Amino acid sequence: MDAESWLLRHGKIDESSSGWDRLWPRIEDLGDRDGMAHLLASAGERLAIPPMNPPHGAPEPGTADRRLADEVVRLAGRQSPEEAFAVLLDRWHAVHVRQLIVSPRQLADTMVTLAAELRGGSAPVRRVLDPACGMGSLLAASGRRWSGQVPPPVLAGVDNDAAVARLTRARLGLEFPDCERHVRSADTLRDAALEHASSADVILSYPPSNERSWGHEELVTDPRWMYGLPPRTEPELAWVQHCLSVLEPGGVAVLVLPPGVASRRAGRRIRAGLVRTGAVRAVVALPPGSAPPHGVGLHLWLLAKPGEHPADEVTFIDVADCRTTALTGRGTAVDWDGLRERTVAALRGSDVPGVTRVPTMELLSDETELTPSRRTVTERSVGPVELRRAWAGWDKALMDVDDAAKGVHEHEASAAAPDVFGYTVVGDLERSGALDVTAGKAVADDLIQQGARAEGALCVVTPWAVQGEEPWVDAAQAAGLEAEGQGVLTSFGDVVVVTAAGGFDVWVETAGPRLLGAHTVRLRTDPALLDPFFLAACLRAPGNDQRAGTRASSTSRVDVRRLRVLRAPMVQQRRIGEVYRQLVRFREAVADLDRHGELLSAMLSGLLAQGRLTGE
Repeated sequence: MDAESWLLRHGKIDESSSGWDRLWPRIEDLGDRDGMAHLLASAGERLAIPPMNPPHGAPEPGTADRRLADEVVRLAGRQSPEEAFAVLLDRWHAVHVRQLIVSPRQLADTMVTLAAELRGGSAPVRRVLDPACGMGSLLAASGRRWSGQVPPPVLAGVDNDAAVARLTRARLGLEFPDCERHVRSADTLRDAALEHASSADVILSYPPSNERSWGHEELVTDPRWMYGLPPRTEPELAWVQHCLSVLEPGGVAVLVLPPGVASRRAGRRIRAGLVRTGAVRAVVALPPGSAPPHGVGLHLWLLAKPGEHPADEVTFIDVADCRTTALTGRGTAVDWDGLRERTVAALRGSDVPGVTRVPTMELLSDETELTPSRRTVTERSVGPVELRRAWAGWDKALMDVDDAAKGVHEHEASAAAPDVFGYTVVGDLERSGALDVTAGKAVADDLIQQGARAEGALCVVTPWAVQGEEPWVDAAQAAGLEAEGQGVLTSFGDVVVVTAAGGFDVWVETAGPRLLGAHTVRLRTDPALLDPFFLAACLRAPGNDQRAGTRASSTSRVDVRRLRVLRAPMVQQRRIGEVYRQLVRFREAVADLDRHGELLSAMLSGLLAQGRLTGE
């Protein structure tokens, strides 16, 4: 430790590389997923204010684990305990991402917003429950929304994985010390009424699905099945009925469910009972990619405790089209702002696209089909003027692609690179002084704004932002964050790298300044030694992100210092950088052409199916 302190004082190593980057491999060497989780949770419990005692039945740490936990606590003294634990929790999840389903933050915040809207806000929220809490994303979103009320709500969670439950318990203790918290490990469906989890005003959950061994045989006579015994193949309807059974009068629940729950024949009688009593208030069809599994368009079921005057209709909301081009340029992303705006408007009774309100009696058929897309089919009216505009847009985009292609078409591939060329990595370039590496920092929720950007405000770059809908912060606040060392601003010519798993991207900042959020890195080059456009061209090379991943896979986080860069003289750098600019223009033109092609194709297909497309 004395050697490390000396190296830090004399600038031989930086704090980030000497801290978590060096400690994490020792934690990962434990190998055991649960062992790592209990170690991190124990450190989180010690970091909490006041410190938390381990939960009953937690394994006793060995001597080596104690020493490792001591090191974690010592390193956490260099930043806030909450930020330190968030870093560790994020890394642990990245290692075990295939074994856990975590509700993304944007989805969690959306579910809280819808619960608040459905509830009406007439009374304070006393208790929030997630009966299958996992890593606590939904409870954390609830804390962000309601922890400021007086008194703050109780945050209660249950999960059958003891290690994960302990991590969530420590996380909530660090993030929401003013809230009463109860997180325990148990089997929610099989166990008897659980203390602190037997009642709630708001329930938010992404319960496990497709589990055949959920307790069908043991729970045949359970009083929770007010709408019928769930078939063995319908565990999701068991969770729905459990949540309704513990809701207080006036309580609401928002559940993430697979789309099949709305239509499978085996569950039709239970669905009919739920609709008949007014328990189902709305069903929302989400875009694919909203949450794991990302290839499935999941549903949100908005439920309410049936009262004396049940609702006489169900609102179906199809927002699967709320997608936009990702900020990173890699495919499309969920337009969360547009999704929330449309869904909230629908719950308030506004007429917005993709929304249908169906009387309860019309749903009580043999199937009781609750799939939004089958209830909200709308046909777009296309006339001669719209078609001519679409063709004009296509023609312009086609000319832009042709112009952009001319700039790169003249370049040929040589048989081999010159012998004088070799490769280096970003870490070596940093040590040589050719560039500075600065990681973006998480921005406090109370500073981030959504929607229309105020004049002079600065966009916040995150892997989950989308073009045209980027979150933003006040310019003065952003400058204050940078002055305090809590924010990272970009300037023209900076190279920005997104390092999140599955979202790796690189670009040269030409529009700045912007504020960099978590999972981003700023590379600021010395122009006399390193051309930024040349650097971006090298970093974007296919396979570079996998080579620099922590586990050499597409799901690992990228270590920016391990990204490979070609060794080239400045003349060659500038030539490569200029060609890279042409490639960027070509890529953007092709993406624009693709958007116009999709629009035009949809218009023509609709007209053809209506018999309105003629050659006259």
